[in-house]
Amino acid sequence: MRALADFTLHRPDSLAEAVALGAASGARLLAGGTDLVPNLRRGLEQPASLVDLSRLRELRGLEQAADGSLAIGAGVTLATLASDVLVACTLPALAEAARAVAANTHRASATLGGNLCQDTRCVFYNQSEWWRATNGYCLKRNGTRCHVAPQGERCHAAFCSDIAPVLLVAGAEVQLESASGSRTVPLAQIYRDDGAAHLALRPGELLVRVRIPTRTPGERIGFAKSRVRGGMDFPLAAAAVALRLHDGRIASLRAALSGTNSLPLLIAGTAALEGSAVDEASTRKLRQLVLKQVQPMRSTVTPPQYRREVAGVLAGRLLRELAA
Repeated sequence: MRALADFTLHRPDSLAEAVALGAASGARLLAGGTDLVPNLRRGLEQPASLVDLSRLRELRGLEQAADGSLAIGAGVTLATLASDVLVACTLPALAEAARAVAANTHRASATLGGNLCQDTRCVFYNQSEWWRATNGYCLKRNGTRCHVAPQGERCHAAFCSDIAPVLLVAGAEVQLESASGSRTVPLAQIYRDDGAAHLALRPGELLVRVRIPTRTPGERIGFAKSRVRGGMDFPLAAAAVALRLHDGRIASLRAALSGTNSLPLLIAGTAALEGSAVDEASTRKLRQLVLKQVQPMRSTVTPPQYRREVAGVLAGRLLRELAA
């Protein structure tokens, strides 16, 4: 690890102050730091200033509204999500996904907002400065060539949030604040399929809160993850499925994946399975939908085709488990 480059540290006491500081050129927002600080130490990021969000009470709320929806501040830690009784009762898959992130010490610092806005990852990018310099850097940072897809024109680094798939199938929205005001959008709208610029946030925009709508009666949501080491690894693939049955047949079905593409992917075409029984045929169709849409590349040491197959298996397995 290299010595950190010099930067100015700001510790705002209000959301308005944080938004103003974050809009400055060269500023980066700092929550738990489990994603950003390693990047700083590797020289991947060299911001002129860091805006520490730890004092902002507006980011730490966790409450249920009268309509049953759940509002979670972006500064709530993953350790809290993993152990909170309200989360466990309202959306247990979210607690399960939080428990699957890294190790205990990471979850004690890592935040919901940080997990949803984490950097994309690639074996050619998450390396030391000398390693990257020796290889001519890469398209994501300081280079002109993607080592994963040399003939391509975009970065294929993978987005690896465990939390995002659960929130996508749950229909979550996010509240964003910037100097120009506040807006609320579906979670899927803050992402784009470009590993070098995967967040579609406006300059200086801050994710403040996640709102999870009231669960449809009878709907169940499950989460599953595959990784090399069971204790703390990023996902080779992480999947979430939301299923509601009526008279033993699929009334609604949603599936989402992470760890394979440059954005968390809400699988298209699952409505075609409505009215089907949960059997080998419907499980195979869901798996085929996943296989057609996930696009893992050589961004990890694990072969892309293996990760692609794992994604399909996880989705199909969740479908069967939820139906049972």
